[in-house]
Formats: sequence, structure tokens, C-alpha cells
Amino acid sequence: MRLFTLCLSTLALSAAMPAVAQDAPTKPITVTGSVGLVSDYRFRGVSQSDENLAVQGGFTIAHESGFYVGTWGSNLAGWGTFGGANMELDLIAGFKAPVGGGTLDVGATWYMYPSGYNNTDFVEPYAKLSGTVGPVNLTAGVAYAPKQQALGAWSSTGAIAAQVDYDAGTGYDNPNDKNDNLYLWGDISTGVPNTGLTVKAHIGYSNGNTGLGPFATSVAPTGEYFDWLVGADYTIPGSPLTLGVAYVDTDITASDAAYLQPSFSRGQDGAGSIANGKFVFAVTAAF
Repeated sequence: MRLFTLCLSTLALSAAMPAVAQDAPTKPITVTGSVGLVSDYRFRGVSQSDENLAVQGGFTIAHESGFYVGTWGSNLAGWGTFGGANMELDLIAGFKAPVGGGTLDVGATWYMYPSGYNNTDFVEPYAKLSGTVGPVNLTAGVAYAPKQQALGAWSSTGAIAAQVDYDAGTGYDNPNDKNDNLYLWGDISTGVPNTGLTVKAHIGYSNGNTGLGPFATSVAPTGEYFDWLVGADYTIPGSPLTLGVAYVDTDITASDAAYLQPSFSRGQDGAGSIANGKFVFAVTAAF
């Protein structure tokens, strides 16, 4: 889960400040970030940690002009064979600008796996529009990754992918294939007054290849599916800590995923499905 904290000051407080404070220059560059522990790293509804714990963290450096850069990382396990440090490291750059009563955010994410296989890395541009309607926060987004090897259907079935041997060149019936990937999503959240509690929901739609990429990786298992989330976050008063719980699920059924076995429907340790419904717990410290 990529968690970010947004702090808003009130007009009443600004009006109460003395003139000297009002005229004080704002910082042209700000740094924000978080570090956390989650019971399961779910990316678009699918577990990337084989339904096990993951340590995650990242930070963003933003300029007053609207440009920003950032990074985010998490350990991995079970889904695909990334090699190297067996971790995901995202490099992010973008630009935010006010549009109407909301904010338009346009940028790109480079998903990479340090010391792993280069053909599992890919770049994904995105655009999202966020705003508020009364006490409700709304976000709509689209991410489109153009054709790249990491998104290709190198192996049409999990049985073929299970035989992957890079040196021998086995495990692929369509090596070096390139494909693209589309992800659409919407988020909604609102704070419960005087409680420190925020309730939230998410829905996403993935459309990509119908097989497995290099080393049995895949961004859109089964090619096309929906994912969703409902949950709540509680910010502990007087601290940077937030506790979260969410129920995450997809519409990927056992029969839909059968042709991808064993790489999709069973994690590396054979624990079972990595796309079934599950409660995910998190504790995050923001800075």
C-alpha cells in the first residue's frame, strides 16, 4: 500500500496570525514520506508478498512549482522470480497543478527490482484528478504502460512458466514478447468528525496480457480483472502513527486463474491463492 499524508491549514488560523508570520516565506521545497509494516503487500488486489508481512517506505521531494520526485520500496515474495534483492523499488516523477476546484497530477513510475532481471522492469505513465465534494475526498486515475518486455506474455501457461531456466532458454513459448497494460481506478474517503478515523474505498480495473511475463511475472494476472478495497484508517492523536485495516479482493476466480497454475494461483511456498479476499492490516509512521 502506498500511503501518503496531506496536511491542510485553516483560514481561521491564518487570519489570527500576526502580519509578520503571514508574510514569512514558505519553503520552496518540502519533503514528506512514510515507513510502515503491512500484513500483506497487495498490488492491484494481488499479493506480492505471498500473503506474508512486508516492510515498506518512501519519500517525496516536492517543489512549490508543482514538480516532484519520489521513491517507494517494499520486500517481495512468492509472485514471480525477480531475482537480486527480491524487492520492488519505484522511482516516481510528476507535476501537480490546480484544475478547477481540484488537483491534476501527471507523472510516471518506473517499477524496478534492484540487482534483479532487467526485463522485469517497466515504466508506467499516469494521470489522476482529485478533489472534494463536501467532506468526501475523490480521486479518479488512469495508468497506461506502453509495450514493454516486462508486460509481455512470454509463457502462455503457468505449467510452462514453472520450467523457466534462463541459461537453457526454457520455460517460454513466446520469448521476448512485448505488451501494454491499462489500469483505471477510483478512490473515495471521508473523515469521521472528532474521531481521527477515516473510512475509504477503492475500485480498479486492469487490462493487460493473458499470460506470464519473464520469470513468471505479471501486472495483470488473467489479462482482465477488477480489484476493490474497503477499509478504515485511524490516526493516533499526538503521534505520526496511523493504524489501518482493509478488506481487499478481486474478481479472479479459481477457474479464471487455472491456466496460470502453478505460478499464479499458488505462491512460491505453495500456500494457496494470492488473489483471494483478505483483511490486510497496516501500521504507518508519516514524516
